[in-house]
Amino acid sequence: MSAPPVSPTLLKTHELCSGYGRSQVLFGMSLEVPAQGAICVLGRNGAGKTTLLKTLAGDLPTMSGTIEFDGRRVEATSMEGRARSGLGYVPQENAAFSGLSVLENLQLGAIRQRDKSGIDEVLTVFPKLGTRLSQAAGTLSGGERKMLAIGRAMLGRPKLLMLDEPTEGVWIGVIEEIAEQLQKLAKTMAVILVEQHIELAMRVAETAYVMDRGRIALKGPVAQVHADPELLRYLAP
Repeated sequence: MSAPPVSPTLLKTHELCSGYGRSQVLFGMSLEVPAQGAICVLGRNGAGKTTLLKTLAGDLPTMSGTIEFDGRRVEATSMEGRARSGLGYVPQENAAFSGLSVLENLQLGAIRQRDKSGIDEVLTVFPKLGTRLSQAAGTLSGGERKMLAIGRAMLGRPKLLMLDEPTEGVWIGVIEEIAEQLQKLAKTMAVILVEQHIELAMRVAETAYVMDRGRIALKGPVAQVHADPELLRYLAP
């Protein structure tokens, strides 16, 4: 039986270094993301996971190293420019406009799209949002806000969707709903998932990167990383 085709690389970093001002957080990060499928980035708090996503999104400048997205270097490209080229980012917090309604948030997400049918697609993926269209985003439950944030990002038609802790502060029943949809998304696009729920992350992703103090400590297929006796050492508080 022949092996399944390997998806081409959509995003690649080489020796990426970044941080805040003069404080360096990332040290020589090299990773690859296929054009279809998911990778997960694991690590204890303070390992540099959020800094990595912010650097890839263009919210933080690159100190050194390279970021290649969809065949071109983007270190000098603005956050907005990267978003226009297909790099979607759902930050850990404040990913929706609290004072706007659910529908208004979704309309903003679709503002660059001539075809507004994407909103209906989002409501099919997250039907709970369909019952909250006129409700202010700031009054939603934690899980509903996460769904709204993911939905808004989806409306930008990204080639790569990066999610920072999409199940943080979310009730267990909603976690499963979000996980199911992330698995479906990973079959149609590239996904980078930063997540504290290890089992969930490894269920969604095919490849795992484990960070420690701004460096990659472990990487490989999720089954291999999950079985590595060093994993718990890098995840322990």
